[in-house]
Amino acid sequence: MEIKGFKELNKKREALGEPLFANPRNAAAGSLRQLDPGITARRPLNIFFYGMGEVSGYTFKTHSEFLKTLRLWGLRVNPLTKRCQDIGEAIGYYDEIAGERERLRYEIDGVVIKVDQLDLQSRLGVISRNPRWALAYKFKPKQETTKVVRIIPQVGRTGAITPVAELEPVRVGGIEISRATLHNQDEIDKKDVRIGDTVIVQRAGDVIPEVVKVVESKRIGGERKYRIPDRCPVCGADVVRLEDEAVHRCIGLSCPAQLKGRIKHFASKRAMDIEGLGDKLVAQLVDKGMVKVVSDLYRLSKEDLAGLERMADKSAQNILDAFERSKRKPLAKFIYALGIRHVGEHLSEVLAKELKSLNNFFHVTEDELLAIREVGPELAQSVVRFFTDQRNREVMEKLQEAGLAIVRPGVDEMAKLQGLTFVFTGALEFFSRDEARDLVESLGGRTALSVSKKVDYVVAGSNPGSKYERARDLGITVLTENQFREMVE
Repeated sequence: MEIKGFKELNKKREALGEPLFANPRNAAAGSLRQLDPGITARRPLNIFFYGMGEVSGYTFKTHSEFLKTLRLWGLRVNPLTKRCQDIGEAIGYYDEIAGERERLRYEIDGVVIKVDQLDLQSRLGVISRNPRWALAYKFKPKQETTKVVRIIPQVGRTGAITPVAELEPVRVGGIEISRATLHNQDEIDKKDVRIGDTVIVQRAGDVIPEVVKVVESKRIGGERKYRIPDRCPVCGADVVRLEDEAVHRCIGLSCPAQLKGRIKHFASKRAMDIEGLGDKLVAQLVDKGMVKVVSDLYRLSKEDLAGLERMADKSAQNILDAFERSKRKPLAKFIYALGIRHVGEHLSEVLAKELKSLNNFFHVTEDELLAIREVGPELAQSVVRFFTDQRNREVMEKLQEAGLAIVRPGVDEMAKLQGLTFVFTGALEFFSRDEARDLVESLGGRTALSVSKKVDYVVAGSNPGSKYERARDLGITVLTENQFREMVE
């Protein structure tokens, strides 16, 4: 979203009495997340094309050739893109763009330097989601001065305790900052940040507020040093720091701060996708002692839920239905939902593909994990530690007793859609779009967002739209939702 369009959008919102967006980045992201595409269409969004998805019928040798071709096709490409002969020229161009930064029509926070030859990009490869052939070279962040009012310990879902500085509010790059992370005790000691200090703050990557350094010349003698407490501020359990870590952790297994975070992660859309289990409901369930471990979610009754604040019979039934729908998930999503340290969404996919069953996770060794590409020592140690912990095993046993059926990848009897590609269009009655895609992938198939000759089936719900017509034109088999259900049952 360009700065001019952003300002005009905020003027309209102000006139309507609606809350203003903080900056163009947040405005653009919020516009794309709208459930109503009509709202998105009315926002002053624009685009620069730069990435290559699937290409068929043509071969590109370099990224610069690809961008030049996009321009010939009439697609909008950033005019500031430049091909440099060596790294010195690339750094010189970074300096040039940094000088132009404030005069651009849109906000940027750096320059991406890429290897141009596509065969070299392929050889260099990707670690998790990070390409070895590209580097984001960030600009120096904007900084402001403010005061540390107090420092509070914040407990995350993994038990990590993060010291957070509460600040006198200050605007940095268009955003008002009143809190900033201090990361850990080592960072506090290294920067010698004290309660009452005047500090310089910035937004790391133009996003995350952080304290850069103390303005020692502003000290008047009443500033107080800070230490992370020996007891958890939430549950009172011991706080420990392992030898190989900079982070202090609460070891209380029933710590409500961790439990709420674990449940929210477990229920999140990209994990078990339990629709309706929001922050307020999770807080009630934990605070009232109704859920002490994640497996307790599946033992809740309609009467339990209906007795909660703002929870009528229909709402309670909707939650129970969501629990029921979440019981059949691919192994990768279940592993991700467990919230194992160092195991994100992508690595959950990698591990599920290699280990194939939940039972194999209980017996895998660090050496076996290290043999898997993309798995390093910290991740291997974290996975083994998690699955050898008896309390974790008990929780997973309870989840299975509650009826969770974890779908194994690559198993013959489950791979009835192997090699088939599906597109879903229109409103589905029995599945959400994500549930339908998960089901296809759990049965060995693939899903696509658009219709092409490589698609085998288009599943059409009510009001299917242009994808349905495109499928007819290409002679692709169109299934009703009931036909799709018969295929996968």
